[in-house]
Amino acid sequence: MDGMPADHLTDKPSATRVPLSVYILGLSVFALGTSEFMLSGILQPLARDLGVSIPKAGLLVSAFAVGMVVGAPVLAAATLRLPRRTTLIGLLAVFMLGQVAGALAPSYEVLFASRVVSALACAGFWAVGAAVAVSLVPQDARARAMAIMVGGLSIANIAGVPAGSFLGQQAGWRSAFWAVAGLAAVGLVGVVALVPRTAVPTGDQAPNLRRELRIYRDKQVWLALVTIALNAGAVFALFSYLAPLLTDVAGLPESWVPSVLALFGVGGLIGTVIGGRIADAHLFGTMYGGIAASTTVLALLALLAEYRFAAIALALMLGVTAFTTAPALNARMFNAANAAPTLAGATTTASFNIGNTVGPWLGGLAISAGWGYAAVAWVGAAMAAAGVVTTAVSSRVHARSRVVATSGTGVREREHAGA
Repeated sequence: MDGMPADHLTDKPSATRVPLSVYILGLSVFALGTSEFMLSGILQPLARDLGVSIPKAGLLVSAFAVGMVVGAPVLAAATLRLPRRTTLIGLLAVFMLGQVAGALAPSYEVLFASRVVSALACAGFWAVGAAVAVSLVPQDARARAMAIMVGGLSIANIAGVPAGSFLGQQAGWRSAFWAVAGLAAVGLVGVVALVPRTAVPTGDQAPNLRRELRIYRDKQVWLALVTIALNAGAVFALFSYLAPLLTDVAGLPESWVPSVLALFGVGGLIGTVIGGRIADAHLFGTMYGGIAASTTVLALLALLAEYRFAAIALALMLGVTAFTTAPALNARMFNAANAAPTLAGATTTASFNIGNTVGPWLGGLAISAGWGYAAVAWVGAAMAAAGVVTTAVSSRVHARSRVVATSGTGVREREHAGA
């Protein structure tokens, strides 16, 4: 941990056991994910209370996404030499205070600032927390550890976001912020109590930003980054406009929308469990299968969106396929950037949020062009198909690098034997 490779741990868990501290990180991610997505359900009362338009209130969502993209690499670099446990505690405390500031915000401007601060802390926690999670388990259990963290996000979509929306509508939108602050406080106590304390390595083992930045010379890191962004963009191009697609195209009553959104979250949890179980043994197979399946589901949704049952069933399936892929995508980035775990976590976080920003933007362009809400599913399908291509390229580059590495080892062994 704290800059040390996983094999430096003195009490490494077995391949079949994930330590409780990883689950605490997943609980904290549940609070972060609830905060990130709950605004979609409380925009109307929030906008009325603060006297702003719905589009202007919607900028609070964009502010959080942009903060995540910027905050992940910046905070990862800034805290590189700090103990990771200390960093996690500090970032989670800042996030909690950001939620309190949002609950007490007297104006839109103050709320906007609190969202940016919360997003920066959230991004930093994701980046460092992911590095901690994979350092606490053997390499062949990395996807399982990341599945637990991603599972926190899935449960946020199933329970946290609908509950936040319900609470916000019944007791005022500020109550949702107070609830998330409470969840963050529970996570903070868990991190303090259960995440191991480690010393900052010194000498040759000390974290070095210049050394970690070298990962960006590796084409495999860039391929992993692009694949993550394409997969996330494919999903959020559709998910961001799923409500109007369900009501305007499939003809569902608005009262059904929260249930379908929760169903997407259920699919996400199922997918996370599946991906966590199979990705460590079949990393590229999981990526291929998951992204290809998402491509198919999105194309079918574009074709069948006017049929209620099909739209509901495909929303569930998209949750399954998208989140089946997530643990493998996370593990692939950490494997490609093994020498720089903190920046690997930061790059993964930024990549997902680049996709979360670009996908809805492209979907919005399709709607503005007059192609209708069903067109966003075609946008998503195209992005997912591109993700299949980058996965194929990444797999080929990975296989070629292994052949070169094996050949080099053989040459060195023969030279040693000859000596």
